[in-house]
Amino acid sequence: MRTRPTLSWTPPEDLPPAVTDLGPVADALGAGGVLVLSGAGISTESGIPDYRGEGGSLSRHTPMTYQEFIADAGARRRYWARSHLGWRLFGRARPNAGHRAVAAFGRHGLLSGVITQNVDGLHQAAGSQAVVELHGSLDRVGCLSCGAFSPRRELARRLEEANPGFRPVAAGLNPDGDADLTDEQVGDFRVVPCEVCGGVLKPDVVFFGETVPPERVEHCRGLVREATSVLVLGSSLTVMSGLRFVRQAAKEGTPVLIVNQDPTRGDQLAAARVALPLGPALTTVADRLGVPVPVR
Repeated sequence: MRTRPTLSWTPPEDLPPAVTDLGPVADALGAGGVLVLSGAGISTESGIPDYRGEGGSLSRHTPMTYQEFIADAGARRRYWARSHLGWRLFGRARPNAGHRAVAAFGRHGLLSGVITQNVDGLHQAAGSQAVVELHGSLDRVGCLSCGAFSPRRELARRLEEANPGFRPVAAGLNPDGDADLTDEQVGDFRVVPCEVCGGVLKPDVVFFGETVPPERVEHCRGLVREATSVLVLGSSLTVMSGLRFVRQAAKEGTPVLIVNQDPTRGDQLAAARVALPLGPALTTVADRLGVPVPVR
């Protein structure tokens, strides 16, 4: 039986203090073999809010769970109405300096890999290669009955045709691409079925309460084993899907460094947590290492 997913975490009083010295991060990247693990915080400078930071979406929004999506047609209708509007806004987001710096580190052979908890595709848009999308990607849609996949842009076209004039104004956007809408704004939004079998469509993302595919987890565990250090960027590590890799690294004696402005669930396992904005921090590190980061 699945329990309600962990959405919040209260930092204990004995967490080590954060620092602003980027020296350890620069040293780790300079040595190479760094595995990046990124979370929603790296995309906030692209206009996509995170879940738990200041102004994070969890303060106003409870994400759809897998169980709700599967069991309730009304919940699916609300989800697709919000997600359809959110996709319009999400698609305008562009990589920021943090994404571009990560891509630059990769081009210069300093990274062993990138694992992201984000579903926005911004690492790839910035030029990062072989990114492991731990929680999937919003740009794909799958059928829960026949397993057929299709591009999100095609579903967006079909939803536009099924819902002409659907132009509500959202109160906000969330890291999962969900826009904040009231039930009145959702109205009688029409959901479209799979074109192959008529089944239920779901974005190719791991919902809260859903399990990350085991083969994906094992691939990530292999990346942790091969890394010389793990660099966490913009993740609170509240959910186990990301925290498990930090715990693995610490257990195996691989140094963990965290750049996140707020405390994280992995701070006690890290060599240091640097509390600085990600874009400027990573750009500064790149400058120290002589790694050029494109402006746009």
